[in-house]
Amino acid sequence: MKLSAIAFVTAGFAVGLPAVASAEGMHVEPIKAYVSENVDGWLNDPVVIKAIKAQNEAHADATQADIDEMDGKWREETGASAKPMIDKVLANDLSAFLKQRKDESAGLISEVFVMDNKGLNVGQSDVTSDYWQGDEAKFQKSYGEGAEAIFVDEIEEDESSQTLQSQVSKTIVDPQSGEAIGAITVGINVDNL
Repeated sequence: MKLSAIAFVTAGFAVGLPAVASAEGMHVEPIKAYVSENVDGWLNDPVVIKAIKAQNEAHADATQADIDEMDGKWREETGASAKPMIDKVLANDLSAFLKQRKDESAGLISEVFVMDNKGLNVGQSDVTSDYWQGDEAKFQKSYGEGAEAIFVDEIEEDESSQTLQSQVSKTIVDPQSGEAIGAITVGINVDNL
């Protein structure tokens, strides 16, 4: 019996074994193709561009201490009953746009969020554990690498949904200036791809 690379990875997770490195790489091209066909069109949408540019302007003078303070507040709110900062982001037009795109994906997208030029969340379909992504590979290997960058992360098991997922991150470019202004991360449910 011959197993596909994804089946092999799934079997490895099922029995608690680490996935073989060569098998992990098999998910990259299908995920890139999915993003090219289904996500790239969103990145020029005025809702996306307007929200990122507004937040870039609002946070233009933010220091690392300011970023750490915002991130700390977000983290505290994830476990609190009152979530004013989180609720404000989840209620914005960009978050509504991203939630709709996730819902339209027929289960292929598990989460999606957009970051500004500092790696701070601008909008998201679901609550993230932190507000600042700037210290993570998803931001550093997309926005940090320039306008054409795309980064597909390893496959991991999502404990809450018991599915295999990979995050793909891509730089978002202002269509008028060609300048990198932010990034998007899309969680892809590999089991459904």
